[in-house]
Amino acid sequence: MSFTSLSFFLFLPVVFALYWALRRHLRWQNALIVLASYIFYGWWDWRFLLLIALTTAASYVCGLAIERCEGRESWHRALSAANICLNLGILGLFKYFDFFSANFAALLRACGLHADALTLHLILPVGISFYTFQALSYTIDVYRRRLPATRDAAAFFAYISFFPQLVAGPIERATHLLPQMLRARTFNYYRAVDGLRQMLWGFCKKMIVADTCALAVDIIWQAPGEQSALALLVGAFLFAIQIYGDFSGYSDIAVGCARLFGIELMQNFRTPYFATSVTDFWRRWHISLMTWLRDYVYIPLGGNRGSRALQLRNTFTVFLVSGLWHGAAWTFILWGLYHALLVSLEKRRPSTVHSPSSILAPLLTFILVTAGWIIFRAPDLTTLGTYLAGLTRLSTLTAFGSLTMGKQALLWSAALLIIEWLQRDRPHALDFSFCSPAPSCYLVTVPEGSSSVKRPFGPSAPEGGSLRALLRHRPLRWAIYYALLALLLFCHAEQHTFIYFQF
Repeated sequence: MSFTSLSFFLFLPVVFALYWALRRHLRWQNALIVLASYIFYGWWDWRFLLLIALTTAASYVCGLAIERCEGRESWHRALSAANICLNLGILGLFKYFDFFSANFAALLRACGLHADALTLHLILPVGISFYTFQALSYTIDVYRRRLPATRDAAAFFAYISFFPQLVAGPIERATHLLPQMLRARTFNYYRAVDGLRQMLWGFCKKMIVADTCALAVDIIWQAPGEQSALALLVGAFLFAIQIYGDFSGYSDIAVGCARLFGIELMQNFRTPYFATSVTDFWRRWHISLMTWLRDYVYIPLGGNRGSRALQLRNTFTVFLVSGLWHGAAWTFILWGLYHALLVSLEKRRPSTVHSPSSILAPLLTFILVTAGWIIFRAPDLTTLGTYLAGLTRLSTLTAFGSLTMGKQALLWSAALLIIEWLQRDRPHALDFSFCSPAPSCYLVTVPEGSSSVKRPFGPSAPEGGSLRALLRHRPLRWAIYYALLALLLFCHAEQHTFIYFQF
C-alpha cells in the first residue's frame, strides 16, 4: 500500500479511530499496530510477510536468549552473531545473490575458466533494507547492554513493523522507538495537527515536485546520447530535486503520520541542499541511515582514532556499505566511493570555500552532490559513460532538446527551494507552531539524529520576523493549506513509485 494511493486514504482514518478507541488498553493498541502494519505491508505481496515475521521473531527470541546468558560471554557473542548473520543472510540472499553470482562468473570467464552464473531471480521485498537494519540495532544494543531485552512480543512486533516508517524509514533505533511502544500514549491535539501539516507538505513534495521532475528526468535518461549538454545538465539538476522531494516527502509523511498515533520518529532530513560541505550534507541527508552506519560500523572500526590510513579505511568502508545498502549495482558502489573520496579530501584539506561563512559553499556542495546523483541514477556503467560524455559536448549547449518538457519541473523545483530556505530553521516547511514560553505551549521531545531537543506544540504566538508575524494569523495559514490541497487535487503529476521502495 502506497501513501499516495486511495486505499491508504481509506485505511488511515479507520486505523486511527480504532487505535484511539483502545487508548486505555496498551497491548491491544500495539496488537492493532501490528495487524494494521501487516495489512499495509502485505498489500504489495502477502509472501513478504513471511520474511518480516521471521526477522522479527528471530530478533525477539535472540534478545531474550542473550539476556538469559548474562555472564557467559561466549554464548552472548555467539547468539548475537547468529542473529546478525541470519538477518544479513536473508538480506544478502534477496538483494545481492544474483549480483555477486553474475560478477563472480564473469571474473572466472575473464581468467579463462568456463562458468555460468547461478541466478535466483528473487523478487526484492519492499523495505527489506530498512526493517533489517532496525532489527539489527535491537540485537546489537541488547548485546552491548544499552537496552534490556523486551518480553512484550506485541510491542516488539509493533516496533519492527510500525507501518508509517516500515517501507522507507526513518530507520529507528530500538533505544528510541521501542520504549514508546512499551508505554501508554495519550492523544495530543497540537501534536496531531502538526503531524497533519507535515504530511501535507510531504505529499506536496512527492506528488507535485518529485513526480513532475520524474517525467522530465525519465525522458532525458531514456536516450542520454541524443540529448544536448544543457538538457543533460538540467536532467541532473531535476533528478537531485526529484530524489530529495521523493524521499524527504516520504519521510515527512511517515513522521507526521506517526505523530497522529502519539509516536515521535526521528528527523530524517534537515535541508541538505543548503549544506556547506559534503560532510555537512551527510549530516543532513538520510540522517537515520548515516547515524546508524556511524554508530554500528564507523565507530566500532575505530572512527577518527588511529592513523590517517585507518581513518581513510573507516570512511571508505562506511560509504561502500552505504552504496551497497542502496542496491546491488556497480553504479551504487561507485557512488559510495565517490562520496568517500570527497569526504576524505575535506578532512585532509578543509577548503576556505567550504567555510560556513562563504556564499559559494552551498553552491559548490550542491554541484558536487548533483554530480554524484548522476552516478546514482545511471542504470549501468555504460549508460553512465554516455551521460558523462554528453556533458562534454559544449557545441550543443544552445540546443534545448527535451528541456522544454521540464519547464514546469524547474518552476516547482525553484518554489520548493525558496520555501525550504525561508523555513530552513524549522523541522518542516509548514511548521507554524510559533510558541512563546507560556503555560499553554506544550513541549515535546523530538529526536534529531542521536540526540533529542524540545520543540513546542501549541497555540500560535508571534516570533521574530515579519513573515512569522504574518503567519500567526489563522486565515492566512488556512489559505496556504487550502491552496496546497488544491494543487494536490488539480496539479499533481502522473504518480511514480517512491524511489526508496526499491531499497
